[in-house]
Amino acid sequence: MKFSTNTIFYPDNKALEKAVEHFKNLASDDLAEGASADNRSTAMDNFIYTRGNFEQHRYSANIFETARETFEALLTDELRDKSPLDWAQAHNSLGNILAAMGQSLKDAELYKLSIESFNHALEIYNQEESPLEWAASKTNLGTALQALGRQEADAKLMNKAIDAYTEALLEFSRKETPEEWSTVMLQLGTTFHTYGRLLKGNRTFQKAVVSYKNALAELDADLYALELTATHNNRGAVLHHLGESEENADRIEEAIRAYETALTVSMEQQLPFHLAVLIRVNKATANSVYAELTKDAALMEETADEFELIIECFPHALQPLCLKHCEEQLSKARD
Repeated sequence: MKFSTNTIFYPDNKALEKAVEHFKNLASDDLAEGASADNRSTAMDNFIYTRGNFEQHRYSANIFETARETFEALLTDELRDKSPLDWAQAHNSLGNILAAMGQSLKDAELYKLSIESFNHALEIYNQEESPLEWAASKTNLGTALQALGRQEADAKLMNKAIDAYTEALLEFSRKETPEEWSTVMLQLGTTFHTYGRLLKGNRTFQKAVVSYKNALAELDADLYALELTATHNNRGAVLHHLGESEENADRIEEAIRAYETALTVSMEQQLPFHLAVLIRVNKATANSVYAELTKDAALMEETADEFELIIECFPHALQPLCLKHCEEQLSKARD
């Protein structure tokens, strides 16, 4: 079946940030300065948090090529023999840098090199002797597989990503490592959602709902505002598609409530304004589906008014494809 278009959010990638910091520690002062986060820019970026897992908007994109060269030069057989843990750490950092480049360039080969690097790290890290490093490397591997699987619409890659995240959860626990545990649960939810769309499988969508629910158990609005907003929004997105697949109005209603919660957190925590607008678009799209399923003409009219308001009042906060979606939805609701 054809699913509605909705937008999911990706939180900051802390593993990629760690890789950039690792590079800065190895680089000369001039290069390290060039890799510093630039928080002075006031230019509006209405794509941040929507492009994928390896979007690093706070750093100059050209720093990644230099970082890649630095790590590749470091990764010698001599380093592996002398300091295998440093060799594994460098591979983890290189993997994240390569994946960031792969996402920016939509380059499958760079993603594959990234996956290779994470697998090299896992040659050193093992569950018995380095459980947390092993789990972190499994998480990195899962995220790169997920990103490539989404780009290539490859169900086998998504399944491998699920396996990698599931293995990471053998060591990351809600009690001992709640931040890492909730991060993996959020990513697992996103992976199940994408995998479910490829398979058109309701059971896989249901697993995504459960994963997001687990993530919510450890996310606090003050400490993890973006992650909490993303999880509520993304949970709404998968419920939205599950409701369409089942032709179940109750699922759509649950999706609408999840979007409403995401919108509340986003506004209360003063996240970038375009995220709130995109959540409103998601909610309006779900309302349109609900109105169709329940044959509610009054709600359909309200939905048309909402799309019209979004187009008129927030065009600066919409991505071009999202604006086109709103215009199509408005036309559909007015028919």
